Amino acid sequence: MLSTSGMSAGSGKIKPVIDAGNQELKINSITLNAPPYDQKAYDLVLNVESRPIDGEFEGFLIDVNNLNGPRYKGQVGRVKFSRYAFNDATLPSGREVKRDDGILKALITLSEAQGKRSQIDNIQASTIEDFVSKANVILCDSLFYNFCVAGREWENKEGYTNLDMYLPKFTSKSIPFESLDLENSKLTVFNKDEHIIAIKKTTNNSINSFEPVSNQGINSENDFDL
Repeated sequence: MLSTSGMSAGSGKIKPVIDAGNQELKINSITLNAPPYDQKAYDLVLNVESRPIDGEFEGFLIDVNNLNGPRYKGQVGRVKFSRYAFNDATLPSGREVKRDDGILKALITLSEAQGKRSQIDNIQASTIEDFVSKANVILCDSLFYNFCVAGREWENKEGYTNLDMYLPKFTSKSIPFESLDLENSKLTVFNKDEHIIAIKKTTNNSINSFEPVSNQGINSENDFDL
């Protein structure tokens, strides 16, 4: 059966990176990344991989410094836990939110979906960086999970459109990450109009050509509407 899924118009080959949508992915690692606009903030990044792809597919090198080394067998991608980075801030209501508390709550959400909450609760760490490093060992394995991946488009210097990917909001009715084959699935159903922030054209028909560094919203507890 023929399919254009994952294929780029230029080369005809399947891209080595995932796209937005509903898909089965495994988490290879979980890392913290400070966005360029605020070195005190952190994105919680899930480095994910799809199921192996047969045929002429060529994945990215696992070690970019070893040109003859093994490659990923599936498509890979960096998916932020939420659209906005975690940061210390004071909300308009006057309530203060703490960066580290937000990251810990995100890890709790992931661990509960995986049935690993007790293991996360047993972690003892003096810094958030150390805590995430230890949580990474617990939460990353060879198991695949259901994901709904959203994203914001941006154009690089070469004129190509890329996608800054993140998980949609967790709510009481739908969640963007869960185990496979649940009887009562609450997985968020991907909707392009809702889950893709497209590049906006300006009045002179040019488009915004910058990397995703302007998402300077506050990642508050409201991002966990459970």
